[in-house]
Amino acid sequence: MISGFTETCQVSVRLGVEMRRATRIAAAALGVFAGVGGPEHGIFEIMRGNTRPETLIFPSMGPPCDPEAVWHACEPAMSIIPNYLITGILASLVGLVTIIWSVLYLHRKRGGWGLIGLSIVLLLVGGGLVPPIIGILTGVMATRVHARIKRRSTGASRVLSQLWPWALVAFFVMLWGQFAIGFFFNDWFMRSGFLIPVVIMGLLVLSILSAVTRDVERAVGAE
Repeated sequence: MISGFTETCQVSVRLGVEMRRATRIAAAALGVFAGVGGPEHGIFEIMRGNTRPETLIFPSMGPPCDPEAVWHACEPAMSIIPNYLITGILASLVGLVTIIWSVLYLHRKRGGWGLIGLSIVLLLVGGGLVPPIIGILTGVMATRVHARIKRRSTGASRVLSQLWPWALVAFFVMLWGQFAIGFFFNDWFMRSGFLIPVVIMGLLVLSILSAVTRDVERAVGAE
């Protein structure tokens, strides 16, 4: 009787982990992106050399890049370290640790909290502004990877679940594609203001919701 109960518990645990598969995949992919922001900004900061930023928030790209003339504002970042070179080195190292954490440890019980902590550090040492924010949101999602699925299927959840994994694919296509589009349509991007960030953040939220609801629908189907 005891062995049967133990086996049932083990099966339930395995089923729960499998049911959170979409959430785990989305969290790992978004966590890796957050980590990439570290060396992406860090390289530019290292190139600026052993000099001091004039403000807490600064463009990671130095001259001849002009923040007023390009849509990406020369990749803005912030740092509590008053030195470009040290900031760039730290941003690159923390970014690499974040990537490794997202691939190897994010699925563990405290993995989400670890990503949140790393993303906050990444934000404070020059790893950009958007990637750490995405890392924090992803870490919050990852804290639910081991939570028991209690929600029930609804019409909205069924619709959202059908968007997995295409919402995540669209997010990354838009995220990286903006650089190619911006190269040819810089002036239009400059005039669009917050349109591009709003679209990207909207796709991010849609990616998270589609992953979570996909797991809910799979759990309901298994029951």
